[in-house]
Amino acid sequence: MAQINVKNLYFGYDGNFDNVFENASFFIDTDWKLGLIGRNGKGKTTFMNLLLGKYQFEGSIETNVKFEYFPYVISDEQMCISAIDFIEDIKFNCESWKVIRELGELNETAEILYRPFNTLSSGERTKIMLAVLFSDESEFLLIDEPTNHLDQAARECVKAYLGSKKSFILVSHDRDLLDACIDHVLILNRKTIEVQKGNFSSWWDNKQKMDQFVIAENEKHKKKIKKLKQAAKRTSEWSDKNERTKIGFDPVKEHDRFIDTRSFIGSKTKKLQSRVKQVEKRIDREIEEKEGLLQDIERAPDLKLEKLVHYKKQLITIKDYGVRYAGSDTPVFSDLSFNVFAGDRIALHGENGCGKSTLIKMILKKTGTNLFISETDENGLCEIASGLIVSYINQDTSNLAGSIYNYCDDNEFDQSIFFTILRQLNFERNQFSKKMQDLSDGQKKKVLIASSIITPAHLYIWDEPLNYIDVFSCMQLENLLLNYQPTMLFVEHDVRFRENIATKTIEL
Repeated sequence: MAQINVKNLYFGYDGNFDNVFENASFFIDTDWKLGLIGRNGKGKTTFMNLLLGKYQFEGSIETNVKFEYFPYVISDEQMCISAIDFIEDIKFNCESWKVIRELGELNETAEILYRPFNTLSSGERTKIMLAVLFSDESEFLLIDEPTNHLDQAARECVKAYLGSKKSFILVSHDRDLLDACIDHVLILNRKTIEVQKGNFSSWWDNKQKMDQFVIAENEKHKKKIKKLKQAAKRTSEWSDKNERTKIGFDPVKEHDRFIDTRSFIGSKTKKLQSRVKQVEKRIDREIEEKEGLLQDIERAPDLKLEKLVHYKKQLITIKDYGVRYAGSDTPVFSDLSFNVFAGDRIALHGENGCGKSTLIKMILKKTGTNLFISETDENGLCEIASGLIVSYINQDTSNLAGSIYNYCDDNEFDQSIFFTILRQLNFERNQFSKKMQDLSDGQKKKVLIASSIITPAHLYIWDEPLNYIDVFSCMQLENLLLNYQPTMLFVEHDVRFRENIATKTIEL
């Protein structure tokens, strides 16, 4: 059993005003299966890179274990060859028989190692990289978002595989995966860092109870401070009133008072002033106790959506519909039939490559949305209501570049409203000055989410909106959709999100 001891850690990126880590101290046991939880931009991937020694920092990270990181960086050259030819390049001394053994645990054969990497599905690529990662049991593994872009079957396979392993740190927005795979959590709160035993759900239950307790304590402190301030004000007024009686008196009305009574009045005033100071000290103590109570409360403000009402109830009609890419004899999908009515929230579900994104692009093309799609042949009926306005989230964020300010201008968004939505999604102010290509994947996705939310529409089409998004924002989006109940067509492999949001599921 080894430990990773972090002591007085300070780290911040050049050009950023705030540190990612400031005087952070905690320890991790390398026998744990640890889930790393925190908002986008709180430092989850940064912490992994610090463990890997990629950045200079102040403080200390003491450990004698060797780290290995997922996902591996696959070069353009490696993408064109089979994995068996480059696994030793991405992991030193990697033995192919061990990789094949791990692939067997992932319900895959060695055959996928001998196909060009760029011909493999997202699930097959992930499985190869996980098999390479776990081929050496002497390392402590750092696993960053292993289920992004994976279909439900591949997610279930990865979930079962990680559940059978030990000794790793896992970053994931998938609550179902975290519950199944981890036994401890490391939480990067807003101001503090804590380690707890348990999975995501047990931590979340504890957090909600603690937040309620802290909010109640804060209210008690506020009431107590208010009463103390009122008491201090009354005592101060009595003191001032008493002090004013020292000079001048009416000998007829105050026949029992003499000049030396002034000393008695002064003594009484002094006692009242002393009482005021004692009350003020109590107020300071109460304020000090109250300070920091709410520092880790996750305040997720309610997002707003301006949905439009179409004059027709049936917005999309799909009957015996199929699509085939030009030059291919095999259809992407065929004989598909369903309707989209106002108020429906329809989840498109199926394996990677079954045509979910293709169907979305064909629908968008018919609404006049400007996006690239290869030449296709269609059969059957895919009919869109005239005048239908669609708000779209693309699963691909690679086209985001330049400044957010220019992005607002190009899309004719109200800048103040757009930035407000980003701030509500916990987008830090200092990120607004960055080029979008330099943002994290989660922050890029939030730019696309904010773009969709700010766009009034009859139909919202979201293609894997939760990839790279932190769990707090996932729940925030769930609340938005349940509150406003827009008409939706979406693809999302996060089983909890799909179960909570979808009114109907279409299997492809």
